[in-house]
Amino acid sequence: MYEYLEAEGFQYAIRLPANHVLQQEIAYLLTRPVGRPPHYVQRFYTSFRYQAQSWNRARRVVAKVEWHPGELYPRVGFLVTNLRRRARKVVAFYNQRGTAEQWIKEGKHAVKWTRLSCTTFRANAVRLQLHALAYNLANFLRTLALPGEIAQWSLTTLREKVIKIGAKVIAHGRYLVFQMAEVAVPRELFGRVLDRIARLRPPVVARC
Repeated sequence: MYEYLEAEGFQYAIRLPANHVLQQEIAYLLTRPVGRPPHYVQRFYTSFRYQAQSWNRARRVVAKVEWHPGELYPRVGFLVTNLRRRARKVVAFYNQRGTAEQWIKEGKHAVKWTRLSCTTFRANAVRLQLHALAYNLANFLRTLALPGEIAQWSLTTLREKVIKIGAKVIAHGRYLVFQMAEVAVPRELFGRVLDRIARLRPPVVARC
């Protein structure tokens, strides 16, 4: 996997299980700091080169050691990465994975992009691309078209209250009327959403 990511030009930071060799590299950080333990967490960062037996070359490993008040042993974590930033910033980058995992969870539950029941790989690939397009459009709507009081709605809430809500359609000679219940979204709030969407249209440029 590392070789593929590097060949394709991706930057990565991946959790690496601890072993005896890694522990030896940071042995100087595993000794309790001298003096009275403070009432806050002490964090130490370092990086070094390491090559596992299955790797074709050595790679950079970042280590984080945390000493927590009242705990006898430190908490240790290792990351293998090809990022060139400082060790502390590599750990901060890795810690953002929770946000990415939340986006993936939204796609699974709100857009249902794991429902790939076609019989061929190509058909499932197209279906996944359509799911991804739907996710991006919904996230675009949430980011630019929702007023402040509902800007933090999840995509599931947005789908159920704005997109998939039922309406009664009344046809007239020159226009259509959609009668919608105000239980999910009040009229005034729904009107503000529509106004925001209308403002996203590019202005009409008059021809000379």
